[in-house]
Amino acid sequence: MDGQKQMNAEDEYTARLAVHRDKLHACLYSLYGRHADFENWFAQLLRQAGHRHAQRSAALRALDARRQAAPDWFAHERMLGYCAYVDRFAGDLQGLAQRIDYLRELGVRHLHLLPFLKMRAQDNDGGFAVSSFEAVEPSLGSMADLEALTAALREADISLCADFVLNHVADDHPWAQAARSGDAQHRAFFHLFDDQAQCAQYERHLNQVFPHSAPGNFTYVTALGAWVWTTFYPYQWDLNYANPQVFAAMADALLQLANRGIEVFRLDSAPFLWKRLGSSCQNLPEVHVLLKALRGLIELVAPGCLLLAEAIVPSQELPPYFGAGDECHLAYHSSLMAAGWAALAQERSDILREVMASTPTLPMPASWLCYVRCHDDIGWQVLANDYRRMGSGSHELHAVSAFYNGRDPRSYAQGAAFQSDDPKAAHGSNGMSASLLGFERARDAQDTELALRRLLLLYGLAFSFGGLPVIYMGDELAQTNDSADSAQARAAADGRWLQRPVLDSTRLAQRHDAQQPSGRSYQALRELIQLRAALPELAANAPRQLLRSQEPALLAFERDASLRVLANFSSRPLPLSSLRAELNMPASDWHLLWRAQAAASDEALLPWEMLWMQRR
Repeated sequence: MDGQKQMNAEDEYTARLAVHRDKLHACLYSLYGRHADFENWFAQLLRQAGHRHAQRSAALRALDARRQAAPDWFAHERMLGYCAYVDRFAGDLQGLAQRIDYLRELGVRHLHLLPFLKMRAQDNDGGFAVSSFEAVEPSLGSMADLEALTAALREADISLCADFVLNHVADDHPWAQAARSGDAQHRAFFHLFDDQAQCAQYERHLNQVFPHSAPGNFTYVTALGAWVWTTFYPYQWDLNYANPQVFAAMADALLQLANRGIEVFRLDSAPFLWKRLGSSCQNLPEVHVLLKALRGLIELVAPGCLLLAEAIVPSQELPPYFGAGDECHLAYHSSLMAAGWAALAQERSDILREVMASTPTLPMPASWLCYVRCHDDIGWQVLANDYRRMGSGSHELHAVSAFYNGRDPRSYAQGAAFQSDDPKAAHGSNGMSASLLGFERARDAQDTELALRRLLLLYGLAFSFGGLPVIYMGDELAQTNDSADSAQARAAADGRWLQRPVLDSTRLAQRHDAQQPSGRSYQALRELIQLRAALPELAANAPRQLLRSQEPALLAFERDASLRVLANFSSRPLPLSSLRAELNMPASDWHLLWRAQAAASDEALLPWEMLWMQRR
């Protein structure tokens, strides 16, 4: 029987190879065809891919088959994501397995666990400095624990998403250690420069990711006797993708993780993969060739897996990351996220309307990943072009940044600024959703009620826009900024730790208590999640159309001609009767489907309130 299974696997791989080989060859030839041994290298790449496919379990191959039969499986209205750190959510991988019932209760179908692979022993950028792609961070568990977790999640119909850090490895990764010891093959895995003047030539055109804590893009390493390219932190060495051996090694690492049961790969730092003198070394055409080649290998070995582009750029610049449906399956809609926060701060919806109107149409069955908060800061510069098209200046972004960074005395937000290398630019903002929305500064029940409406407003937007919405850990419980002493010490070096608290066990226990803010938040979001799951109008591929209104605070849009969303982004009530008349929504044709119960009013769309209306 095992021989028959192996034969079936071989036939499966051979059939897929016939479909994908030529395109994969063309992609990689365009990058590496100048190498004299290209054909031998390519043949070895395919042999290695075939070996990984042969190792793929029967359960994972069955999953592949089901998803190939329904390629839009991730774009339906029942999909809901949740994002968390393993240790801060459940202690370790085994503890996380014990919280699967909680995720199911909430309605989660996609779980993004932030970095859990073995990480640099000292500073490690929150785990994004990977020391090994073949081991789990020991404090979190083992590879056996990971495989047990992925099997349990699969049984619960939850897909595990993991970060796959493409651009760099930690300086204690075996490749870096071999390079440091003088191994020529592994020195070629990195960008090394003998002369600092060469670095300076590149630096003239490069941006800085962490200008305060890690200025510059190059670090001198004495053991190497050279400058190494370090886009992020000095201990994260950029990989040299002009070397075909780097691509082969990274692709194989990804396929091995797919065989462990990881179903979605968040391709961290994807825009930085290719370097060219005289450019910003971001979003270059070769990046997309590399991602297409990775997609081709996924289609060969593990077609049930998805690729998620971590490209935090304006939405108009994202279509290349989807290609013609042959690159990434998902990408973050960071413009929509930032615009939602900006609309709250400015109490008007024009920036949201601009972002929605300019959102590109995606190839099927690709989808947006919609979110409210994440482990990183809110980067306001992603909206610069949108404000420019509206005829607004940089002062708009400065005002929004100040609102959330504690510089506006009228603000309800308890947030903090993130570093910037440009004094004229709007600083990014750190903070948990609940703190930025007013829960932390609430003085009474009315303030808490308004903060809850704002939370439901932003998540209601993510749930109704069309995509895969993701809840950031703790938001469902209205958890506020991490105020622990250890977090404050971490935040002094990296302010993003403000929004990385340990899940509050007290709030978790109160989630069914409607008298507590955590309970009210949890129950309201869960109600909204359950309603969304029953509305095919909210599937990612259902049509979306903005509705015109003269009311500056109103965002109104339609999904599939049968469901309408009305959202008030201001602190003043809007008369429902006049809105219904303006939008041609007579009560005889449209009925109320959802609103926050505590805010119910037949006469007004209350401050910060959202309604879902359905055609009768």
